[in-house]
Amino acid sequence: MSPLVKKLAFAILARPRLAAALLKIGFNYYPAIRRTGCKVSQISADVRQITVKLPLNWKTRNLNGSLFGGSMFAATDPFYMSMLYFNLGEEYVVWDKGGTIRFKRPALSTLTAEFRLDAAELTEIHQLLAITPEITRTYVVAMVNAKGDVCAEVDRVLYIAHKSAYDAKQLERRQRLAQAASDESTLNSSTPN
Repeated sequence: MSPLVKKLAFAILARPRLAAALLKIGFNYYPAIRRTGCKVSQISADVRQITVKLPLNWKTRNLNGSLFGGSMFAATDPFYMSMLYFNLGEEYVVWDKGGTIRFKRPALSTLTAEFRLDAAELTEIHQLLAITPEITRTYVVAMVNAKGDVCAEVDRVLYIAHKSAYDAKQLERRQRLAQAASDESTLNSSTPN
C-alpha cells in the first residue's frame, strides 16, 4: 500500500463510524471479494467485528445444488488480516499465510460468518511481539446457516510481525538472492565452453 493511501486510511480510522462505513463499502465493491459472492453486512466501529453473508444463488451454487466450497473458503479470506492490520497499526505487517476448510454438512441456504477480535487477543499479540519479532496466529471461522447449523469451519493462519523485523528479513532475503546470482554468474563465466 502506498504511503499516501496508508496515511489517508489511518486519518479515516480516527473517525470510527466513517471508517467502518467506508470499509464496508470498500469490501463490498472490491472485485476479488464481490466475485466470491459474499457481502459484508456489518462492520463494528472499532473494526473488531465483521459479519459476512454468503447467499446460495446461481453464482455460488455447485453441481449438487449446495454452496460451492471455493466460495465458502474465499468468503473468509481477507477479513482477519484486515481487522488485525487496522487494529495493530502501521508499525506491524500482517499477511494471510494459509487456511484450511472442513465441510460439516451441505450448505443449502445463505451462510453467515462472524469474524471477531477481542481486546484480550490484541493484548496477547502485543505481548508475544514484545518477546519475538514475528508470530503466526490461527483463527477459526464457522459458516452457519439460518438454523444455527455449522456447515463449514475455516482455519485462517496469519503471519504478524514488527515492520522493522519484516523489512530486515526481506532485505536479508534480497541480499542472499543477489549473492546467489552473483556466484552463479561467476561460475558460468569461469567455466570453459
